[in-house]
Amino acid sequence: MKSIYSFTVNLVKEVEKKTKEKRTNKKTGKKEEIEVSQKVEEKVPYEIIIKEPNRRELEDADMEYSIEISKCIKKGILTKAMLAKKYSDTGGILTEKDAGRLVDLYGELAQLETEAAKLGIKTTAKEGDQSTAKAKQINGSIAMTRRQIVELESAYQSLFNHTADIKAQNRVILWYLLKLAHYKGGGVDGTAPMFKGKDFDARVEGYYEKDETDDELFRLVQPRLAALISFWYFSAEPSKEDFDRIVSDLTPEIDEPSEAEDEPETEDEPETEDDPETKGSSETEVDPETEG
Repeated sequence: MKSIYSFTVNLVKEVEKKTKEKRTNKKTGKKEEIEVSQKVEEKVPYEIIIKEPNRRELEDADMEYSIEISKCIKKGILTKAMLAKKYSDTGGILTEKDAGRLVDLYGELAQLETEAAKLGIKTTAKEGDQSTAKAKQINGSIAMTRRQIVELESAYQSLFNHTADIKAQNRVILWYLLKLAHYKGGGVDGTAPMFKGKDFDARVEGYYEKDETDDELFRLVQPRLAALISFWYFSAEPSKEDFDRIVSDLTPEIDEPSEAEDEPETEDEPETEDDPETKGSSETEVDPETEG
């Protein structure tokens, strides 16, 4: 299975370990070797894998985006382009110049994303030099257009946060998270999907069920998965170093506190043994004059 990225987390679990001990048989008086089971806590490693989507999955995600946009419009939620057009015609919070520029940029981005979806760029970029060059050209244009849109929208963030585009965008990122997240470990043979279900709605139910039941593995990896997939979705050509940086930034908040608690104990022991003042105080305690 091709992957976009993978990382490992450790989950503390109670496992049963078997050991052999020699005990005296009360009836015979002889020592016999018996097997003893006891429960201990140990770290169990899980490899979290973000699968690389194939062409069909890219098309399905694009369809999910379109469906969500349509649902939002039917409920009266405007798209960014509709909102910008409205303000370019009537004035208001947006200046006429900014509104017109946003309308043009939204149109350019829609054309570029349509072309990218038709070519299946993320899955065919390795099929030949010509395909790779085309992928870089389109991805570069998409990244540049998105950057310009973000720069303009940032001044009107509260206005654009509740548009149909944002809701559909969040929906498709969730779609990718539920479809692409897999794991190895924990007694599972091979690779298994983190969220099971025959369709998207079933996987969504599983997602919220894990959240509500405070599933330990879900709680540990969900922030990283969301950040990694969001970054991949918005980036033209993310590198492994980019993903590593994201995981590193999130790791202290999730894993390191428990490890940090253990560190002072290992560092303090040598200082206590080598401190001359400590040794001197122990000699004074056994001074003969003091005893007499």
